[in-house]
Amino acid sequence: MDVSLLAALVLALLVVSLAALVVGILALRRTSQHARRTSRRNPATVPADLEGLRGEVQALRVEAAEALRHLAVVRYDAFGDMGGRLSWSLALLDEAGNGVVLTSIHGRSEARTYAKNIAGWSCDQQLSPEEEEAVSAARAE
Repeated sequence: MDVSLLAALVLALLVVSLAALVVGILALRRTSQHARRTSRRNPATVPADLEGLRGEVQALRVEAAEALRHLAVVRYDAFGDMGGRLSWSLALLDEAGNGVVLTSIHGRSEARTYAKNIAGWSCDQQLSPEEEEAVSAARAE
C-alpha cells in the first residue's frame, strides 16, 4: 500500500471521526436543554424529595421572619453625677417590628430593670429617648 494512500485514508477517518463527535455533542446539548426546559415547566417531573426540600425552605423562611433579628443596644449615663455608661436599653425585634425593649438604669446603690412590649415598631407605653434610639437603631439593621 502506498504511503500517500494510507495518509489519505487516515485523514478521511480523522475528518469523519471529528464530524461524528461534533454531531454527538450538539445532540447531547440539545437534549439536555430540552430536559431542563421540560422540568421547569412541568412540576410533575420534579422529584418528590425536591418538593419536600422546597416545603422545608418555605417553613424556614416563615420561622426566620419571626426570629429576633433586629438587635440594638444603647448605653448611657442615666444620672449626671455618675459615669461609665452603666445604664442601657436593648431592643430585640423580629422582621415585623414585634418584640421587646429592655432597659436597665443603674444608680449609686441600686439598679432597676424595665421591659416594654413593641408591636409594629411602636409601643403603647411612653419610650424614653434612649429606648426610642435603640428601636430606631434596631430597625436600621
